[in-house]
Amino acid sequence: MAFCPVFCFGKRLDRNQRGKKQPTWRIFSLKELHSATNNFNYDNKLGEGAFGSVYWGQLWDGSQIAVKRLKVWSNKAEMEFGVEVEILARVRHDNLLSLRGYCAEGQERLIVYDYMANLSLLSHLHGQHSSECLLDWNRRMNIAIGSAEGIAYLHHHATPHIIHRDIKASNVLLDSDFKARVADFGFAKFIPDGATHVTTRVKGTLGYLAPEYAMLGKASESCDVYSFGILLLELASGKKPLEKLNATTKRTITDWALPLACERKFSDLADPRINGKYAEEEFKRVVFVALICAQSQPEKRPTMLEVLELLKGEAKDKVAALENHELFNGPKPGEYNDGLSVAEDSPDFISEDKDGNKEVKEEIASENTHRNA
Repeated sequence: MAFCPVFCFGKRLDRNQRGKKQPTWRIFSLKELHSATNNFNYDNKLGEGAFGSVYWGQLWDGSQIAVKRLKVWSNKAEMEFGVEVEILARVRHDNLLSLRGYCAEGQERLIVYDYMANLSLLSHLHGQHSSECLLDWNRRMNIAIGSAEGIAYLHHHATPHIIHRDIKASNVLLDSDFKARVADFGFAKFIPDGATHVTTRVKGTLGYLAPEYAMLGKASESCDVYSFGILLLELASGKKPLEKLNATTKRTITDWALPLACERKFSDLADPRINGKYAEEEFKRVVFVALICAQSQPEKRPTMLEVLELLKGEAKDKVAALENHELFNGPKPGEYNDGLSVAEDSPDFISEDKDGNKEVKEEIASENTHRNA
């Protein structure tokens, strides 16, 4: 089956893009990528997921690349491959992972990206780099703002607007300077002008899914905002989105964090690995923003532009109003019951196209195979 060029996936170049110089990417040969990755050698493997594997490679000019290789060809895999290539070819932002090119020969489907020397945020919070304490508060704050910049670009500046649908720690990659790059657009969707949401099959990762999306399949920019709120809490606290309390029960990070935020116990919320070395006002702001993003009612969540403004502390009046938000001044200390946990058969634990129950364990294990090139 011949592969259709990038812009044949049902979209054409926008009128305002015609005549403008497009981002640089190219078509790679399979032979070239075999050579770059030492024939996709196991020692070059950076990670593995439901889609296939990612390999480190080096081109003839010495530049380093990451190559995503689809595991098995299928119509579904072809579609996700096409969506990701098209979106990456259409957009370019400092906080989005850059497309170097792709390869489509026979049934081989490969996407070539810039190599990110510091792997993913997941590896630093829960994986192979978690004990090295490489993320001080300043880096965490820059990662939060950088990720928000990338997502805000997708929601508000890309044409048509794009929802990511899989915002999570493993999809925030870090370059050699720990600059955040949002990655993995295989689940992304274009939002037509004037549409408030699209109804679609649920895809994503347990712990990050907005309730209206998990239960009804309603995907919107607000779903990404919810996922970003979870990511912010994870970044600030070092905790996973879902915490196993016992054999049958897990607790969401919001159920753990909200009572502490209401009681203003921010030192209990902070990741112990930063040893209390954080800017208190910034930390408080990140926690408050995270929790208003992760509200269950989508209409109460801010837009990513508002999130960005709050994180940067640019609108002093809005920042000051955060602490008086109804979310943080409802239940009084001691009024929370012990039932803030959720059972594993609740709607938060639905089955998905990506095996969310195994995902964190598999991604951490796969990243442990990485060779520090």
